[in-house]
Parts: sequence; structure tokens; C-alpha cells
Amino acid sequence: MKPRFISVPIMGLMLLFASWVGTVVTQDLTINTLYKNPKQHMNTRIKVLMDQMTLEEKIAQMAQIDKRQVTAETLRDYSIGSLISAAGATPHENHSATPEDWVDMLNDYQKGSLSSRLGIPMLYAIDSVHGHNSLYRATLFPHNIGLGATRDPELVKRIGAATALETRATGIPYAFSPCIAVCRDPRWGRCYESYSEDHKIVEQMTEIINGLQGEIPPTSRKGVPFIGGRDKVAACAKHFVGDGGTIHGIDENNTVIDWHGLLSIHMSGYYHSVIKGVATVMVSYSSWNGEKMHGNKNLITDFLKGTLNFKGFVISDWNGVDRMTYPWSSNYSNSLLKAINAGIDMVMVPPNITEFLNIVTSHVKNKLIPMSRIDDAVRRILRVKFTLGLFENPLTDYSLVDQIGSQAHRDLAREAVRKSLVLLKNGEHVNSPLLPLDKKASKILVAGSHANDIGLQCGGWTITWQGISSKNLTDGTTAGSTILSAISAAVDPSTEIVYSENPDDALLKANNFSYAIVVVGEPPYAEGSGDNLNLTIPEHGLRTMTNVCRSTKCIVVLISGRPLVIEPYLSSIDALVAAWLPGTEGQGVADVLFGDYGFTGKLSRTWFKTVDQLPMNVGDKHYDPLFPFGFGLTTKPIGPS
Repeated sequence: MKPRFISVPIMGLMLLFASWVGTVVTQDLTINTLYKNPKQHMNTRIKVLMDQMTLEEKIAQMAQIDKRQVTAETLRDYSIGSLISAAGATPHENHSATPEDWVDMLNDYQKGSLSSRLGIPMLYAIDSVHGHNSLYRATLFPHNIGLGATRDPELVKRIGAATALETRATGIPYAFSPCIAVCRDPRWGRCYESYSEDHKIVEQMTEIINGLQGEIPPTSRKGVPFIGGRDKVAACAKHFVGDGGTIHGIDENNTVIDWHGLLSIHMSGYYHSVIKGVATVMVSYSSWNGEKMHGNKNLITDFLKGTLNFKGFVISDWNGVDRMTYPWSSNYSNSLLKAINAGIDMVMVPPNITEFLNIVTSHVKNKLIPMSRIDDAVRRILRVKFTLGLFENPLTDYSLVDQIGSQAHRDLAREAVRKSLVLLKNGEHVNSPLLPLDKKASKILVAGSHANDIGLQCGGWTITWQGISSKNLTDGTTAGSTILSAISAAVDPSTEIVYSENPDDALLKANNFSYAIVVVGEPPYAEGSGDNLNLTIPEHGLRTMTNVCRSTKCIVVLISGRPLVIEPYLSSIDALVAAWLPGTEGQGVADVLFGDYGFTGKLSRTWFKTVDQLPMNVGDKHYDPLFPFGFGLTTKPIGPS
């Protein structure tokens, strides 16, 4: 007997085919686009959109991918939630890429997302940690350790606004800032990303969130993300929680502290961030009392989302889920299961998007991850996207590029530099100060590896992840100045300046210098690459400092991300300035050296005598510092001459 469908008339087959095609077309045309209507309440828009999303589309929204791993077609086919420019990734991998190059790149990616079935825009993210630091010619501000020394939350808020504007000018709406770690041990390679060892200063500096995102309205509900316009970005409080308290300051290590200590020292900054409407929180690589933070449900879900009522989304750190096991990624499936169930909403940089999708989909279908957890994550992610206005304005343009490196921003950075400098020594006696310096001195020496290198004075997280030594890293001729060029511009035209990175004895003996300014310090570093158990000034810097200070009156300007061992050299130094990592505007250093402005900065960290004392923080029982927390000599401005 023949199969029955062979006897169906041809016309019937044609009608059946037409009916099937019509159903598919009708389904596409009848997608409820109410979620694209800005007049609708946000909760309505979120619900309408989520009701139409497949499981795979929801899980893809939970992924943030390195932009170098995807194409516009990937975004279209998978509806990926977010992209990141990681470790200095730039358009065409060109570190001199223009703002227009950035805009074009983002628009190309975004068009891929908009062509997906539901057209959900992707969220592009970058590490704007001291300005838009991946962008050539951007304004780069002092790193957080210097900003903590200013004790000026209003200044930090203005820096947040400038950073947001320059970041958004390139089309990027999401910045991984601020770091609200409370660094309790300067041996940690990320200590310069921390405002202070004192949680009270860190709390005050969360004011930067109001600069990055905009001032939260008084009527805003606690914990709900707020972003106030197209010149603002979604901020990210990081790294939750206790990252600055690890044993011996080892990056990604274990923080051993009781519940009261965790709350009072490390958690308070998150409370202040949440009430300011911070959009996202990033989880720390580190552990608390042996439990990896990426898997800590009690802290992420129960405390952050529950007790603190945080309504934004929680994101992992770079490969943070992979690093829950050792060797890394040795049990990625189980790590994803634990991390997502712990409350992580967006997973940064899955090494393979199909692997990520397949594993999480399998966990959901096997009822290991409840659907309610997926829906909670996607709802939070979409809330931030709607708050940013990405559905209304997914593409960007060149209209703000003239704000990048503007004079107003450079003046702000210069102000931040001069307020961040801490004067630790000023002559042997109070009645015989060396500073302010004489602008009309006949001949001065400028020495040291950091005097004429804008890359060294910016530190890590500058153009590249680890930073780099370069005299023209951000085009020093038009975008900022080295300390040497700032000194040259500050002194009287009649003053002769002799510059030598490492002057020899012959130069020092043959020239009768009025005084010498020696600028030395640490090389650039970021994260674990900066972990340092010795904290000594690099040998070539010590050699320059000792040779010069032995021969003439010397002012040492120390460029570093933390206090360094300064004994037994302090007695031979006439004046000592902690300049931290000041960024592109070296003029701020000259402003106070020559008395146009006075020194006002106060130590946001304890300056130890020896590393054997570490960790040592203000309030400790056996507190015996070289310079205590809050120390800082002041000078009176003499005004421009």
C-alpha cells in the first residue's frame, strides 16, 4: 500500500505550503513591540519583552564577551547581552585609534544586535578607572589613592562626570568604576585603585557615582539603578567584597575576617553605592574565609540583593567563574552552576559562547538552575539597558567627541593633581622650609626616570592594561604634560634647566645648581603583576636619588601607587613629595612646587617604616608609622609671579 500523502492533489500541497509559510511570517510580524515604546512603564516593557524571549535568548543576555571574540553576525545570531574592551582592546587593535574609530566600531557591533530576532541592544563596557584610560588623548586623572588624599568628594564627583562624558563620547555606556576596595595592605598590586585604608574615606568617595551616573533624584527608590542622560554611564561598584583585605596583600587571595569586620570595613562602601543608585556590582576574585566570592550566595543574593535591596545586576570579574577552580576552568560546568545560583547575573568573558549557552541551558533543563533565577538575572540586565535609554538610542554619533581632552577636563585633572600631592618633608626645620621653590633660580637640575615620561606618571590601566613607559603615550605635546615640561613652563625664562635622567658625578660636581628636583618611583603595573612584598624604590631610582641628594639641595617627587620604603634615605632628602600616580596633567605638580597653590593633601594611607610592620592601619594596637594616616604638611600659596 502506498503512503496516503501521495494521493493528495497538487493544489492541496501548494495550499498547505502557503499556509506554513504564512504562519512563520505572521509570527515575525506579530512580535509585540510594546517594549520599544518609551511611554510605557519600564516594568511593562521588561515583562512584554521577556514573555517573548526564548530560554537561549535569555541566557545569551547573561553573557559579556571580549569584543575580539565576536562579530556583528555573532551578536545577531545569539543576541549576546554585552561586549567588553578588555585589557586595552581598541578599534583595529590600534592604540592611537580616534574617537570616531570607537564610535564606528560600536555602531557596527550594535547594528548586529539590532538585527537579532527581538533587536535587543547590546551593552558595551570598558575599564574607565581614571578617565577614559583606553583612549588616546583622553584626560587621565590621578588614580584613586591620590584622590583619597584630596579628601574632596565634590572634586571626585566632577571627575566622575568628566570621565562619563569622555567615555560616552566614544559611544560606550558602561564603565567599570568605581573601585571601592578598602586596601588594608599596600603590598597588594591594586592598592592604588583604592581611595584609602579607612572605610570612611571610601564611603565619601562613592560620590563619584553621582558624577558617573548623574545625581539621583530624591524620589528614587533605594537600590534602583539611575542613569541621568546620554552623557552619563552605568557605573560599577567593585569588587564585592573584601578584595582589599587579602592575606599579605596577595591579589585574588583569601580575606580572613569576621562578619562584623567585613561589614564595618569592607561592606560599607557598597551600602553607600546602592543608595546612590549604582547600576551594577562586580564580584571579587578573592575569597572570604576560604569561600570564593563568585559562589557566595549568602553575600550576593541574601545580603546584597536582599538586605541592601540592590536592583541592578551583578557581574562576574574577567574569567571570574573560570577561576573558581584550580586549575582554572577545570570544572567550568560546576562553576557556572554555583556562580549563577549564587546570584551572578552576567558572566564576563565566557571563553566560548556556545559552550556557555549549552552548559547553562542544560542546567536549566535539568532543573539545576531554576528558571526563576534566569528570569531574575535577565530582568536586572534589561532594567539597566532600559534605564540607559539603549532601546531608544542604541546607536551613537560624533556629537560629543569635541569634549574629549577638553581644556575644562584638563583643568579639572590639574586641580586634582595639586590637591592630591602630600608634602612629607620640607627642610630640616620648620623655620627653614625649602618649598615653595624659587622660580628665578639661576640653574636647576631635573633628574630621574619619571621626570619626562607621561606613561610612568599615569601608571597601570593606561592605554594598555599594565600601562607602559612612554614619553608620548597620550600625545604629551597636546594632551597633558610630563613633570619636566611642567617645570620648564613654570620657572622664569632666565632660569637654566639641566635635565639628566641619571646624572653622573662629573655633571653634579661641575654645575652649581640652586636645587635639584628628582622624580623617581615605581614602574607601571596592574592587578597581581603589582603584588610586591618588598616595596622598595627601584634600584636605578635609588641610585639617582642618593647621588643627587648627596651633592645638592634636593626635592624628591615620588611617583608610586602606594607608600614605599623611604628609610634610611629620608635624612639625606631635603623635601619629599608623595605624588602618587597623577595622570596626564603634570602641571599640577609644578603648581604646588613653585607656590602658585599650597600643599593641602593628607595621607589616605599609613606610611610604614619597614615592610615587617605590614599590615598596619590606623587604629591598630601597635601603630608605629613613619608618617601616620592623615599626615601632610601644608604651605601657603605665593601666587603666580
